[in-house]
Parts: sequence; structure tokens; C-alpha cells
Amino acid sequence: MSTTGAVVSSIWAKASGRYATIVIGLWLLTAAVSLVWTPYSLLDTDGFNAWASPSAAHPLGTDGTGADVLSWLMAGSRTNLLIAALTIIVAAAIGLALVAAMVSRSGTLASTSVVVVDALISIPTVLIALILTVPFGASAAVVVAACGCAYGLNLARILRPSAMLAARSAYVESALWSGASPVRVFFSHIVPNTLPVLCVQLSMSAGTSMLAEAGLTYLGVGVGADVPSWGHSLSTSVTFISIYPMAVLWPGLVVTLVVIALNLFGDALRDALDPLANPALREAA
Repeated sequence: MSTTGAVVSSIWAKASGRYATIVIGLWLLTAAVSLVWTPYSLLDTDGFNAWASPSAAHPLGTDGTGADVLSWLMAGSRTNLLIAALTIIVAAAIGLALVAAMVSRSGTLASTSVVVVDALISIPTVLIALILTVPFGASAAVVVAACGCAYGLNLARILRPSAMLAARSAYVESALWSGASPVRVFFSHIVPNTLPVLCVQLSMSAGTSMLAEAGLTYLGVGVGADVPSWGHSLSTSVTFISIYPMAVLWPGLVVTLVVIALNLFGDALRDALDPLANPALREAA
């Protein structure tokens, strides 16, 4: 069995891994389908049919403008997918850059970067978003930048112990003495040793970014009013939760299921990448 096959088999062997894979697969499929088709156009509204209950015409009902909730959730799936993907890319780039500085052979650079991370990690994501909103306005880019910076700092702090252990190992010393560049050693020897923890943290960051998007959109510093997203669907209907609870149920349920799936997928992937927890991986190697 190949290494990839061993990892995939390990994830699918667990009930939590199967659940996560199926939910994430449906999310990706829905986002792809919404690019070419939704039951109704997002511009279709019917003021005489606002807050309608689920029916054959509108399986999940309508919102306060009479727009189809299912159509908005389908279109919102690609917005949240884009935010989650960009967030983990930004967080990984910032986190790994800070980790490289913290395990650097330069004592000054290493100590300075540790102090910088400890000082900045206390800044809330909401505050970063509010600061960015002033010059750039509310947008999905603000959500990505705020979450990416905050999660990148947290990632660096969590990865530092395992990265430091690998950086001081004999095989890293040998690689440096043989003439390998520090950048090559970092990505070839240090990063692979942090991969299980890295996968968990990035999957959690993807899930948390959707919760952050919903919260920031509710505060008015998230995605714009004309951009479909699950946070937008929540923020526009939460005011009427006591009168029309079904309007909040569907976007809240979707966000909950996907966030749980992302967290479980990260746990399953961590175990699948760990040779001690996955015997098939040792045999494939």
C-alpha cells in the first residue's frame, strides 16, 4: 500500500473520519454546484412570501425579503470555502515564518521573535478586524487577514516546542554541516516533524474562521451585505429568532456540522500521519 493509501485508509477507518470526509465532500460539491446552479436567483425576492415555512417550492423556507434560504446557503458555501482556504494559507505562511525565526541559529532573532509572538498573540481577532476595516472597509478580505494573522501567531506558539526539538536533533546538525541551506533544512527536516500538530491546528483554524466570519459579519465588519455567506444568513435573521426560529436554524446547523467535521478531520489526519498511531504508514514507508 502506498503512503497516500495508508493515510486515506486510516482516516476512513474511523467513524469520525468518515463523517468528516462525507460532510466536507458535500460542502465542496455544493460549492461547485452553486457556481452554475441554485434553485432561485439570489436577486429573486417576494415580499408577500417573507419568512415562509419550508415547502415544496422553498425546501428551507424564505428569509425576511422572501429570498430562498437554500439558494443563499448554497451560494454562501463557496464564500465560506474561500474564506477558510485563504485563512489557513495566510495562517500557515505567518506561522511557519515565525517558527523559522524562533528556531533560528541567531539568538537575537530567535529571542526577538518569541517576544513579538507573545506580545501580539493577546490581540483579539475582532480588534484586528476593526483596525483593518477603517482603511479597507468591511469585506471578506478583512476576515481573512484578521483570522490569518491571529491564527498564524497561535500556530507559531504551538509549533515552537516540536520545531525546536527537531532543530536541535542530530540529523539537522548533520544536514547543516553537509552544506544544506537553512531554508532547505527547515522545510525538509523541521516542518515534517511538526506535520501532525500543523494539520490539527490548520483544520481548527478553518473551522474557527467560519465562526469568526459569522461574528464579524454580525458586527458589520465581515462580508458585505450583497455577498452570500453563512454568517450573512445568520446575521440577517438572528434579530427575528424569537418569531421565526427556522430562519436561524438552517445556517446555524450548517455552520455547526461543517465546523465539527473540520475539527474531526484534523484529528483523523493527525493520527493518520503519525507512524506510531498508524501501523500501515510504517509498512508503506
